[in-house]
Formats: sequence, structure tokens, C-alpha cells
Amino acid sequence: MHFYKFDGAGNDFVVVDNREECRRYGEEEVARICHRRFGVGADGFMTLERGKEGCDFEMIYSNSDGRVGTMCGNGGRCIAAFAMLLGMGRRLRFTGNDGPHEAEVLRWDDATRRGVVRLGMRDVAQDSVRRVLDGWFLDTGSPHYVQRVKGLEAYDVVGEGRRLRNMAELFPQGTNVDFIEELPDGRLAVRTYERGVEDETWACGTGVTACALVSGKHELTTKGGDFRVDYANDGTAYTDVWLTGPVALNFSGEWPL
Repeated sequence: MHFYKFDGAGNDFVVVDNREECRRYGEEEVARICHRRFGVGADGFMTLERGKEGCDFEMIYSNSDGRVGTMCGNGGRCIAAFAMLLGMGRRLRFTGNDGPHEAEVLRWDDATRRGVVRLGMRDVAQDSVRRVLDGWFLDTGSPHYVQRVKGLEAYDVVGEGRRLRNMAELFPQGTNVDFIEELPDGRLAVRTYERGVEDETWACGTGVTACALVSGKHELTTKGGDFRVDYANDGTAYTDVWLTGPVALNFSGEWPL
């Protein structure tokens, strides 16, 4: 298997062009590839499939535990850059695990293999955003619980995130957990515990989007980099939602099957 290793603000993925082979990868196989000591190491695994329904390609995403996941915002931005490198152009349409998306590669440097990609996210009805505990619960392609905290830099994101993620009475299917704090410069700092990775990741695209919507902020920062989230709000729904942030192609290689 020839693979490519991408990251979106430190949220990293193994990506495979699967258009010709059309191979299905099992849970144990994906988990082994994503393992950080015995595999390539990644937060998730993606295959780029033949496009359908008028789209350039289809994105199939799995978490590092091997299970097929819901939408991954940073994964969507990375696979858009990958599609551009495969010759599909800078403006793309594709289907993800949550439906159709548009993406645009705003910048790309062949020398450093880094760029900036913006991704169109799903609309979110305002009445679907629920107040839960001390925060908000909403679905931006993946489910997220967002909570404001003080002292985010030293906060126990893994311990508290794991506890909240497994509160079955509130989140029967589990949830991603985002902790937020406004910075003196007006940006919103975000740290995320991701379901399926079962750890803190350096960034989460659907999480950054969820945090932007509930906070009203557009400029956000994570461990791995800075993001911008633009959207319209007509009083009933958040629409025309765009997630913009950095992407990088780190390396490529071969994995024995």
C-alpha cells in the first residue's frame, strides 16, 4: 500500500488513493497502521475513492481505533490538498461520511509542501444546539460537547474529556469534548478530546467549528495552529459555514499488506 502522511494543524492522517484498487480496509488493519509505536502513526485513516453524484471523489474516514468515523474537518481539508496534488484542481466537490462538501486550496507551496485549505461544513440548525451541563452540545458533522473553562493551558483535558465523553446518560453514542477559553487578544483557544482517538489531538476541525458557532468567535487557535471559521446566521440556522486552516504533506511510504 502506497500511503501519504498529511496533517492539518497537527491533526495527522494516513491517506491512500484507492480509486483503482478499491480495497476495503478492516478495523484491525487500520488500527495497526495508525498505531504510533507499531505502525505509521496517525489520528485517522482516509481513502480517496472514485467520485459519485457529480463529485470529484469520495472520502472514507476511519478513526485511529479502526472504526469508520463521522465527518473529520481537518481530514477533509487534507484530502482536498491530496486531490489537488493528484490533478483534480484547487476547487473540489466530494462526499464525506456526513454528505457532500466543497473545498478550496487557497495556497500551496510545492517546496515546503504546505498550504492553506478551506472546507465547507454542514449547516447547523440553532434549535439543535442544546445546553447540557455547563456547556453546549451540537453536531457539526461529528458530535461535540463544548465547555468554557479557566486556565485552559494547564487543564486536565484528557481526564475530564474522557469522563465527559463516556457519560452515556447524556451522550449515548459518545461525544467529542472541547474546552475553550478566550485569550487577551480576542481569539478563542480550543483543546479537544477526540472520540475514536481516545486522547487529546492537536486540533479538531469539526470541534473548532462547533466552538466558533457557540462562542460567536471567528479566529480560533489550537495546539497545532490557527483557524478561521466563517458563517452566516439568519436566526434559525448557521449556514455557509467555512473552516480555514493549515495543511501539510509530511512524507509518503509503503506499508506491507
